[in-house]
Formats: sequence, C-alpha cells, structure tokens
Amino acid sequence: MKINVEIDCTPEEARSFLGLPDVGKANQFYIEAISKAMKGAGNVEQIQDIAKNIAPMGQMGLKLFQQFVENGAAFAAGAKKKSED
Repeated sequence: MKINVEIDCTPEEARSFLGLPDVGKANQFYIEAISKAMKGAGNVEQIQDIAKNIAPMGQMGLKLFQQFVENGAAFAAGAKKKSED
C-alpha cells in the first residue's frame, strides 16, 4: 500500500509546525555581511578568499556537506536496489 500526503504551506509555517527556530534575522545578517564584504572585492581571487572566511567552517564545511550528499545518494541507490529485488 502506498499513501501520499501533500501539504501546502509556507516555509515559515513548516518551520513553526516542526518546532524549528525562525532563522530569518540570522539569515538577513549573514546576507548583509556578505554583501558588504563583496563590495570591496575587485577580482575573483578576493571574492574566493572572502567566501572562505565568511562561510561556516570554510572549506572543511563544504567537504563535509559534499560527503553528506554523496553518502545520502549512495544510500538511496542501495535502498532502491533492495526494494526492486
């Protein structure tokens, strides 16, 4: 048996329903900081340096996220193969 449930709500409503915090103010602060930093950048290398310094955990964070996505895709592919057997 397969049941599909579709919920139509805004991201704010979903966060509230799931008990997640409202990160709107933090996100706005982060965007403003990046915008201010980018105004002073004159070339691509400066932009890359700024992005590395501003991004949470820098390059290590990006690598961890990439591993997370790759592992999730591999797990989903393995689960799909098992369900087809």
